[in-house]
Amino acid sequence: MPTHRSKTIRVLLVDDHEIVRVGLRSVLGQNHGIVVVGESASMTEAVVLAGKLKPDVILMDIRLPDGSGVDACREILAAHPGIQVIFLTSYADDDSVLAAVMAGARGYVLKEIDSTSLLRAIHGVVEGQSILDPAVTDRALRWLRGFATDQDLPSGKLSAQEERVLALVAEGKTNKEIASALNLSDKTVKNYLATVFQKLRITRRAQAAAFFVKRQA
Repeated sequence: MPTHRSKTIRVLLVDDHEIVRVGLRSVLGQNHGIVVVGESASMTEAVVLAGKLKPDVILMDIRLPDGSGVDACREILAAHPGIQVIFLTSYADDDSVLAAVMAGARGYVLKEIDSTSLLRAIHGVVEGQSILDPAVTDRALRWLRGFATDQDLPSGKLSAQEERVLALVAEGKTNKEIASALNLSDKTVKNYLATVFQKLRITRRAQAAAFFVKRQA
C-alpha cells in the first residue's frame, strides 16, 4: 500500500490523438498506484465520461475536435468539483495557461514532460498541490499577481456590454463563442475587444483576463 495514498488513483485520458492516449496508457499502466479508467477523443465525450466514471484525475488536452478542453474542464468541475484536471498539451501560450487556471485546472504541463515528472504531477494534484510548468506560467502568473500594482487599473470606464465581453474573455472564450453567447456578429465582438483593450491600456487577451480576475479578487 502506497505510503502517500491509500487507494489507486483513477485517471481519465482526454486527447484526440490515439497515439498519445496509447503512450499515456502504457506509461501509467506501469505504475501500480495509477489506473486508466477511460479514454476520450472529444470534449462532449469527456464530459459524459467524467460523470459516469468519476475519475480522480483527468489528463486533458487544451484543444479538442469539438471544442475547448478549457470549456470541458469548467463544465466537469462545476458538476464534479472533486475531480482534479491536469492539462497535458503542446500549447504554451499565456492565453491558454490563464484560461486553464481560471477554469479550475490544478495542473498545466507540456507534452515533452518525462514520465517520472508526469507521475509526480498526478500524485501531486491528488494531494492538493498545483502543478504549473514554470516554463509556461511565469509571465501569466506574474500578470495575475502584479497587474494591479504595476499600473493603475481603470475603473468605471467600460460599458455594460464591454463588461460582458470582458467576462467571457476571462472564461477563455473565442470571439466566435462570445458572439454566439451575446448574439453579436464576430466583427462587433472584435470592435468591442479593440475598445476594451484601448480603455484598459493592454494589448493581449491574457492581460484582459488577468485584469478581470484581479478586479474580482
